[in-house]
Amino acid sequence: MSDVFEGYERQYCELSTNLSRKCIAAASIILEEQKSKEISELQSGLEEADVLIRKMDLEARSLQPGVKAMLLAKLREYKSDLTKLKREVKKLASAKSSQTTHDELLDSGMDNAHMASVGQRERMEMSTERLNISSERIKDSRRAVFETEELGISILEDLHQQRETLLNSHAKLHGVDDAIDKSKKVLTSMSRRMSKNKWIVGSLIGALVLAIIFILYFKLFH
Repeated sequence: MSDVFEGYERQYCELSTNLSRKCIAAASIILEEQKSKEISELQSGLEEADVLIRKMDLEARSLQPGVKAMLLAKLREYKSDLTKLKREVKKLASAKSSQTTHDELLDSGMDNAHMASVGQRERMEMSTERLNISSERIKDSRRAVFETEELGISILEDLHQQRETLLNSHAKLHGVDDAIDKSKKVLTSMSRRMSKNKWIVGSLIGALVLAIIFILYFKLFH
């Protein structure tokens, strides 16, 4: 759902409800001057409603096909509602300009006025219901935004914790590498010492063997 469309929709529903109330009130006004003022305000309101309808139409047609089809279907209902309001205002204007029609309305048109009032009340109730639905949708959209924001914060916190864990693991691995390097150096040093000791022991054994041979030779031949 487009936030821009919802804003226009909310304005239209409020305006439509207000126009329906004014139509009901204007139907019972007798004074010509006051009635002319009400009709003028109604006509101005209808022009404003037309502008909102056009804005909603342009916004709906700029959206994705699935959302576009749903909004255009809703827009057709608003256009039909506005057409009925225009007919009611036109009847009021015609009644004001024709004294004969005005007299007929005074004499025998009370039932028709009552029926028109019923229809206007029904439209007003529908407009109010649409306004309530739009408000609920806006609340749901805001709630979804808040939930998404909280989820995003939670994910960022988890990622931060995982990053800290990886950094700690990397530090531990670096320490293990240092320990392995030190162990290699110690083993290399020990290996060198062992090799050196082997040469010393070998030299001592060789010296002893030569000494024994020399002693045996001296005893045998002297």
